[in-house]
Amino acid sequence: MQWGLTMEHSILFDFINIMALQIPGLSKGPMGSADPIVKGMIPAAFGIMFISIGLNLLNALIKRKMVDQDKVKRLLKETRAWQKERMAAFKSKDQEKTDELNKKSAYMNKMNMEIMQMNMRPMMITFLPLILVFYFVLPPLFSYTVAVSPISLNFIPGGFFELTCTAAKVAESQLPGHPNVCHHVNELYFWAWYFLSSAAFSGIIMRVTKTTMDTS
Repeated sequence: MQWGLTMEHSILFDFINIMALQIPGLSKGPMGSADPIVKGMIPAAFGIMFISIGLNLLNALIKRKMVDQDKVKRLLKETRAWQKERMAAFKSKDQEKTDELNKKSAYMNKMNMEIMQMNMRPMMITFLPLILVFYFVLPPLFSYTVAVSPISLNFIPGGFFELTCTAAKVAESQLPGHPNVCHHVNELYFWAWYFLSSAAFSGIIMRVTKTTMDTS
């Protein structure tokens, strides 16, 4: 099933931007400061939240300026209608209808690729500033962890995309020669709090700036 038919492209590209924070080699250690400029969890949590809102708003305004929203919505509406019709034909085992719709697959794939290319243009502009902000601006401002979660948010196995401190990380932080990153289990890393804040407000910002991919 094609990405463009199952989820908003903007969410996909936001996730790609966030995943850049986890690229090996871009950071020599945990992101944050042992002596941050912004002191305390509450000021840090609100500070990162406002930064995430600001960057989301900037991304949305750039996207609104560079992308023909009416064209994107028209293409999405057409491709989603085709996908829905093809699925209905498949479920009803109408082979003749399925074959007829499959003849348009190449055309629909072309349209879907065009949608992705249109949405990638703003990302090419915002990607580098996001990386620069995260690796040169935010680490000195904030501590390693800025909030506490009631539960673990490390749902992806393998430890590749950890949002909260584990017991092992807390123990490691107490060892000589290791940065004092985690004080308690389930503390949220500052970039993870940004990720959650960004996800929480991105939908609202897209609706306010009229950059949502909702075709209804």
